[in-house]
Amino acid sequence: MKSDTERILITGALGQIGTELTNRLVEMHGAENVVASGLDRWQKGITSAEHYERMDVTNTQLVRQVIKDYDITTVYHLASLLSGTSEKQPVFAWKLNIEPLLHFCEMAKEGLINKIFWPSSIAVFGKGIPKENVAQDVVLNPTTVYGISKMAGEKWCEYYFDKHGVDVRSIRYPGLISWKTPAGGGTTDYAVEIFYEAIEEGKYTSFIAENTAMPMLYMDDAINATLKLMEAPKESITVRSSYNLGGMSFTPKELAEEIKKEIPSFEVDYKPDFRQAIADSWPASIDDSVAKKDWGLTYDFGISEMTTDMIKNLKIKLGNN
Repeated sequence: MKSDTERILITGALGQIGTELTNRLVEMHGAENVVASGLDRWQKGITSAEHYERMDVTNTQLVRQVIKDYDITTVYHLASLLSGTSEKQPVFAWKLNIEPLLHFCEMAKEGLINKIFWPSSIAVFGKGIPKENVAQDVVLNPTTVYGISKMAGEKWCEYYFDKHGVDVRSIRYPGLISWKTPAGGGTTDYAVEIFYEAIEEGKYTSFIAENTAMPMLYMDDAINATLKLMEAPKESITVRSSYNLGGMSFTPKELAEEIKKEIPSFEVDYKPDFRQAIADSWPASIDDSVAKKDWGLTYDFGISEMTTDMIKNLKIKLGNN
C-alpha cells in the first residue's frame, strides 16, 4: 500500500531497529517517500530508502533543514545511545537521548511535522516496583543513565501532547532480538550474541547470570507493533508517555536450552559483568494489556519460534547452512 502524501524521516536508520523498520516503511510507502539518516557515509546499498542523509541529530539546524527539504510529515526518531554504552558516556548519552527529541517536538508544535514515533524502554523501570507483570502505570525509578533519559523523554512526550497537541507516540521496547543486524551495546544483547556464537563457535560466555529473566521481543513483532501503533487512530491512543510491550520473558539458561534443541553440542557458561546490575534493576515480565486494548497489539513469536527462525536465518547469513 503506497502513500503519496506521507513523507517519512528515520533517524538511526542504520541501527538494529532502524534497518528493518526502514525496509518495512519502504514497502508500505515507496522508497521515494522515505528518508533514512545516520552517521555513516553514503555508499551503495546503505539503505533501502531512496534518500539518505548523513546527519548528526544533535545538529538542530541541519535536522530542521532536512525536514524542510524533503517536506517530512512523519519522523521515526530512533537515534540514541543504548544502556551499556550510556553508562560509559553519561553526559553525551543525556544530550543524544533527550535534546533531539525536544527539537522534533518543537518542530511538530510549529506545524513542520505531523507525527513522531520515539522509542522508550523497559529501562525506565527500576527499584521498588514488582519484578513480575509490571503494570502500565507504575512509579518509574530508573537507576541507569539510559533509563533516566528514557523516563524524561516519556514525560516530555506527554507534556507536548497535553500542552500543544503534538502527536508523539511511544513504546517501551524490551530486549530486541534480530538476525539481520547486530545489536548495539544493550544489556539484553546477550540474546543476540548467543546465537552467533552457538553457530560459529559452539559455545558462549554470557555476561548475564543464568537465572536472570528479562522481557524480550523478536524484531518482526517489534516492527509490527511499531507500525500498528503509528497507524492507529489518534483518538484510540490513551497513553502519551509510552506503552508497555511485554513480548516473551526468559533467562539465559532457558534460551540456551532452546538452542540446544537445534544445536545439541552447544555449551554455555556465565560470567556476569557490569550489565548484570542493570539487568537486576529491570522487570522480569511486563503487563501490556493496555496496548492490546487500545490498538490491537499481538505477537507471532514465542521463544521456540524465535529460536528456530534465528538459527535457520543466521546459518544462511553466516554460510553455515
